[in-house]
Amino acid sequence: MMRFLAPLLLVVLGLSACTTTNTPMRMGPDGKPIPVVYRIGPNDAPRVRQRMQDGINTMRAQNGLPTLTSSLELASAGATHAQDMSFQQRPWHWGSDGSSPIQRAQRAGYQGAFVGELISETFETEIETVNAWMIEPETRQVILDPRATELGVGWHQDENGKLWWAVVLGEGQSIMSVVDR
Repeated sequence: MMRFLAPLLLVVLGLSACTTTNTPMRMGPDGKPIPVVYRIGPNDAPRVRQRMQDGINTMRAQNGLPTLTSSLELASAGATHAQDMSFQQRPWHWGSDGSSPIQRAQRAGYQGAFVGELISETFETEIETVNAWMIEPETRQVILDPRATELGVGWHQDENGKLWWAVVLGEGQSIMSVVDR
């Protein structure tokens, strides 16, 4: 009998160690959960860029569109604008120097055609931000633009955790269009 109970006791103890305790969410005075600040560290950058790109590409694939590839030039334009929006403390498409999204892509050395820019001022993660963009008709239209072939993901995070996202989409020059010229 002891031979049977000893292994059973070990299994029960082992399984009880696997359970998690549910820590209750902290609630604000309005009864809603207090948001947790989503911090992006220097080592997180590649993962965050990839998750944003994957999220956008998933939305495009679900709508029968090809996936977008990364562009370092568009990423540079996006990162520069995200930092500038933080400096200006407003999410909008104009730079503090009066630059447009097209001008910023050109300054960053992008050789393709500018398609669109997605911006956001939020405390949300990259996936939550893509989902929010898909809800709004104007930003959804940019994500689902069939001309887009490339994207660049940029962001800036303030000390308080606020994120300024700027994703720039472009139509890269295909080999055929370069040969045709």
